[in-house]
Amino acid sequence: MTNFVLYGSQASLFTGKVRGYMNWKGLTYEEKAVDETIMKTVILPHVGWPVIPVLQTPDGRVVQDTADIIAEIEATYPEPSVMPAGPVQRFASLLMQVFADQWLLLPAMHYRWNYNEDWISTEFGRSTAPDASATEQHAIGKKRGEKFRAMVPLLGIDEATIPGIESSYEQFLSEFSTHLEQHDYVFGSRPSFADFSLLGPLYAHLYRDPASREVMERVAPRVARWTERTISGEDRDGYLIGNDTIPETLEPLFRRHSAEHLPVLAAVNTLFDQWSATASSGDELPRSFGRVPFTAGGSEGQTLALSFSLFRLQAALDALQGLSDSDRANAEGFLKRINAEELLSFKIGKLLVRKNCKLCLA
Repeated sequence: MTNFVLYGSQASLFTGKVRGYMNWKGLTYEEKAVDETIMKTVILPHVGWPVIPVLQTPDGRVVQDTADIIAEIEATYPEPSVMPAGPVQRFASLLMQVFADQWLLLPAMHYRWNYNEDWISTEFGRSTAPDASATEQHAIGKKRGEKFRAMVPLLGIDEATIPGIESSYEQFLSEFSTHLEQHDYVFGSRPSFADFSLLGPLYAHLYRDPASREVMERVAPRVARWTERTISGEDRDGYLIGNDTIPETLEPLFRRHSAEHLPVLAAVNTLFDQWSATASSGDELPRSFGRVPFTAGGSEGQTLALSFSLFRLQAALDALQGLSDSDRANAEGFLKRINAEELLSFKIGKLLVRKNCKLCLA
């Protein structure tokens, strides 16, 4: 297949999500680590703000955001499809993306910056300045990581919440491991969109960083093996479960999302309604609307009200609303089993779109 260029980083959560997907699609691509030169000559001119991953297509177009990158490739290379054929499985996949992209960010950021900071600083330095000395690389990487480290308390990761975040994450690992006893991947014997969504936080931060890899290997070695298979792009010829079935073994993962993340999303939506009441079409959304309460593993705190979480949820809700009557009945049963009935009536007051790689009001 034709060459692509993936601009990203081995240490980047969302680059890992795209890398695993592109490997599985069997694409020929060149991955380039983003240094200051690439940031100034490629990312900023085409995207407008410093972000990775970014994909350059064979015809020279630049695409940003993991969902947009995957959609771009699927449109050109539809087989094998990353999305399950069943509409309820597709809805569940998009719901898993909300959980993976937005909620598993808490343990990913916690373990990286509270257990792996020296290691990741060196990694950042090697990527940014490969010819510098080890001491210089660590100093460069530490400075580069300051903006990410500063996000940790804003996300609500502190002494009061860390015990609950760790407990919730280890329970998630155990639940996913139980599922993997019966299925190689989320929906069968090959990866799908839900797997690559989970791969983002589970690979770059929670498997690749050494201290958090120890946790994964100790609590859920099956998840570690799944991570290795999924990032390498194995099992293109497997099957997905038929009859649009959601395995019962996935329900504990989704119930965790319902219990811990849905209240946050509802609170974010309330703040969005307040903000959008005086906003106009085309206005760019702030990255967050402030902070909202959250509970993880029994610990309570305040976390950022991230606007992009509503955009991810909007995609899942659109899929839910587009179901036929019979498929909707199947989805309703699934949502009741995972204690997420509120999604049946959840309304995001104004349509969100991405314009010029930024989140805006339609």
